[in-house]
Amino acid sequence: MKKIDALKAGVAIIILNKEKDQVLLQKRSDVGLWGIPSGHIEIGETVSEAAIREVKEETNLDIRIKKLIGVYSDPLSQVFEYPNGEIVHFITTCFLAEIIGGELQCHPDESLEIKFFDLGHLPQDLLTMHPRWLKDALSNQMSAFIR
Repeated sequence: MKKIDALKAGVAIIILNKEKDQVLLQKRSDVGLWGIPSGHIEIGETVSEAAIREVKEETNLDIRIKKLIGVYSDPLSQVFEYPNGEIVHFITTCFLAEIIGGELQCHPDESLEIKFFDLGHLPQDLLTMHPRWLKDALSNQMSAFIR
């Protein structure tokens, strides 16, 4: 394993459409790959505040958190290398959320594109850890995953 430069707390937010057959994904501007809206927790924020803020920044949507999906820390899936060479090990808290307001809008400093995808037709260029989060969210397991 390469040398890890930092350990950071992150959040990921799975948003399904009302029919629950599509998931909201963003094409990230930093790496050009599709993924579930996600980001860092800022100092002084709770994980739920960070989730709500990140979704607002990335999609212009207001959300309500419905459920904790899980906490993910396995270095095999949670180590991420940025284009600048920085390698970060994330401990990510993943939530299921619903839209309560706002209008879907792409913010170019965060995303190249943002849209709903059919669950059976996800893009090929999806970030490696995100399919696990989505699979766990769709499992309907009552308790949270710890991976």
